[in-house]
Amino acid sequence: MKQQVLKVHKDDNVLVALTNLSKAATIVFENETYVLQEDINAKHKFFTTDMQPGDKVIMYGVLVGTAQSFIPKGGWMSTANVKHAVEPYAWRQTDYKWTAPDISKFAGRTFNGYHRNDGTVGTANYWLFIPTVFCENRNLDVIREALQNELGYAVTDKYKRYTHQLLEAFKKGEDIEAVNIFDTPVSGATARPFKNVDGIKFLNHQGGCGGTRQDAALLGKLLAAYANHPNVAGVTVMSLGCQNLQVGDFTTELKKRNPGFDKPLYIFEQQQSQSEEQLVADAIKKTFEGLVQINKIERKPATLDKLCIGVKCGGSDGFSGISANPAVGYTSDLVVALGGKILLAEFPELCGAEQNLLDRTSDETIAGKFIYLMKDYNDAAVKVGSGFHMNPSPGNIKDGLITDAIKSTGAAKKGGTSPVVDVLDYTEPVTKPGLSLVCTPGNDVEATTGKAASGATLILFTTGLGTPTGNPVCPTIKVSTNSNLTKRMNDIIDIDTGPIIEGEKTIEAMGEDILEYCIKAASGEIIPKAVLLNQDDFIPWKRGVSL
Repeated sequence: MKQQVLKVHKDDNVLVALTNLSKAATIVFENETYVLQEDINAKHKFFTTDMQPGDKVIMYGVLVGTAQSFIPKGGWMSTANVKHAVEPYAWRQTDYKWTAPDISKFAGRTFNGYHRNDGTVGTANYWLFIPTVFCENRNLDVIREALQNELGYAVTDKYKRYTHQLLEAFKKGEDIEAVNIFDTPVSGATARPFKNVDGIKFLNHQGGCGGTRQDAALLGKLLAAYANHPNVAGVTVMSLGCQNLQVGDFTTELKKRNPGFDKPLYIFEQQQSQSEEQLVADAIKKTFEGLVQINKIERKPATLDKLCIGVKCGGSDGFSGISANPAVGYTSDLVVALGGKILLAEFPELCGAEQNLLDRTSDETIAGKFIYLMKDYNDAAVKVGSGFHMNPSPGNIKDGLITDAIKSTGAAKKGGTSPVVDVLDYTEPVTKPGLSLVCTPGNDVEATTGKAASGATLILFTTGLGTPTGNPVCPTIKVSTNSNLTKRMNDIIDIDTGPIIEGEKTIEAMGEDILEYCIKAASGEIIPKAVLLNQDDFIPWKRGVSL
């Protein structure tokens, strides 16, 4: 019979329901009997002992909340009876010993990537359009439609054809309810003339002018990071001319990031052009010439130490910290053991996991940077009446993540168990092999935008509720925490870790499967669903309060 409950850590005083449990049901676990005081839905928790007001709630072996009222043994944990709480944290000298996983299965393995002159290796070969200001977004949209449709990079025209069928039914006086999207024929996709160009991407945004000078400066760093990204082979910059973020500021940041930058870079300034029509035509023509040039770049074998993977969770549920995140964490440990790089971000979702991460940080300066960034970020949120404790969304809470500390300690599992080698502020590039912490919001798109800026060439994105998002330059792989989600939203999910919950697969075996998928995705042998759907989400963080 399938296991009904799980104790995540030996010190926990809560059990996790792996399936829906009914009030008055008797649960026997580890020779202890529990009578449920109410219905406990799958992903939620109940207490293993009577709880008095002020008692500590322990999960993942750490403090995640305090009881607000008396809760009987077998009682349900809810937002009404438990509030967020965490222990204070500080750097302390530890002798952290990491046991690396067995990597013999991956020894000598390679992926086929795009080798850049600076020594990095991309998992894709994109042409990138960058506007220095939001005023150029419309021009980007016009160019996007022209290039993507004609060169075979547009998403399927199924929705256009569906709308056409609805219109035809309306004109004929027929019942439009009978028109079904799943019966809509799809025309043959336009053949791609540039076989080695994986896509033409566009970074529409709302910045560059009208905000603070600091916002424009940070945006310049972000856009430069994307231009220099290993997955980007060439860049077209569209500028108005009078905006805060001047082209000179952008190119200065680009040279700071990579003094030897040598990719094709074409810059167009509208206020210096003859007309908008001429501007757009010139940008299209020059970009076409660039596409011819980067199409000559071919995939070649690269060792797995060239992988740089960002790990992210969004639309999390009560299984995230039990199945998908630990499985991705094991993948992270494999990549680190192979000499690669892992980026763990979302600082609001490290609340409660700080001490564990600090104890894995041997360098006091790096630890101090983490402490400063965490406290400065949380203090900024507190000043406007919020705080990390307000991070869980209604969807998170509904599916069992009652406090931010529960969400965060489960989220931190994505980073595995290896030592922390570096802490990066927003847009700082990763330079060291191993696990680095990256300061970003927990917000899905702001976080993935930041990971790509720091150099992630693949993103593993775990979700328990389903999140349709991706990144323009970094292929994003969706990892489901449960099989029900995979079946329900199969069009966006790439990997199902539900077998862990069902007891059919171990975390370690699933972690190896995930790395195998990453190798194929990095080689272009598998195209993640987010890439197929053109889920190219990009939101710069203005360094304000975003959880």
